[in-house]
Formats: sequence, C-alpha cells, structure tokens
Amino acid sequence: MTTIKQKNTTSAMNDDTKPLFAKDYNVYINHTDAGGIVYHANHLVFFENCRRDWFTELGLNGYFLQTDSGEVQHFVVSQADLQYKRAILLDEVISVRIDKVELKPASIIFYQSIYRNLPNHSTTETNDSQLLSSTKIVIACVQNLVKPEPMSNDEIGSDKPDTAAAATTPPMRPIRVPKKLRVTIEQAISEQVNGQQ
Repeated sequence: MTTIKQKNTTSAMNDDTKPLFAKDYNVYINHTDAGGIVYHANHLVFFENCRRDWFTELGLNGYFLQTDSGEVQHFVVSQADLQYKRAILLDEVISVRIDKVELKPASIIFYQSIYRNLPNHSTTETNDSQLLSSTKIVIACVQNLVKPEPMSNDEIGSDKPDTAAAATTPPMRPIRVPKKLRVTIEQAISEQVNGQQ
C-alpha cells in the first residue's frame, strides 16, 4: 500500500501544501439550480472531471483499460463521503483538487476538495482560498467477466425482471489495480513529495 501523508488541505483555508493535481473549472448554468447555486450532485461531477483530467495528464486512458487478452477492466465508485461547506455559484471559476491518493490492492482512494480563489489584498503574491466542499471517494477496480448475451423471444416477453437484468448486465469481479496504473500513480505521488521537500 502506498499512502501519501501531508497536511490536510480540506481543513485549512490557506494551506500552502501543493495538491497532487488541481484544475480550474467554469461554473455554467447547467450546473446550477434556479437560484444559481450548483446542485449538490454536481460537486461529484466536478470531482469526477478532475480525476479524469489527472489520469489524462498522466497518459492513462481514463477509466477503461484493456488487457492483452482483450478483457476490459474499469473503475466504479464504491464509496463517496462529501462535506459541503459553502455554495458554489453560477459563473464562478473554481479550483478542483486531488489532495491525496491512497493505493489499495483493488481500489484507489481519492481525497479531493473544491476551492474558491479570493484575491488577497495584502502585499504578498499568494491568494486566499475558500473551501467549498471536500470528499473521500473510493474507486474499485473491476473486470467484466462475460459479454451480455442477446435475449431470446421467450425471455423478452417474460415477467422475470431478474432474468432480463442478468441478460443485459455483465457480471463483474474485483481485481487488483493494474500494474501500469499503479506504477504511474506511485511516480506522480513520489514527484509531489520530492517537490515539497
């Protein structure tokens, strides 16, 4: 297990610790409710986009990986714990961050946060940041076991929902985080640690 220990960026408003990854996102009308406040579920969308953009920067193909034998491996969110601190508003530019990552044998734990950047009126060159929300998200690595088989005419007319679901949903099993992905993330974590020393 690789664990990165650093200052808790979700508990400090002006934390000088550099996040593992950060990206600014614009808040559009489709993210908000009628009052111009970002709908609570869209915090998860911003966190997801940030993780995806980090994977892209690392040269990884998002969440879908294919083995040499053609089997598809991907990730599913198995846990999401969110804390909402302040509203995110329409037309803001927010900073979405990956503060810490923990690698487990078959999952990856992300600690993330969203900040509003406020101009600092002091003589320093830093900005004040206002924490808007934070999260711990666990994504599990799984593999599809088989491709779904087409349903027969008898099954289509059947009143058995379990049969229909089984025919359209491929079973999945948990697997170890692929070596290439693990090595790439460990390298990114190591570079962050070395950059802060």
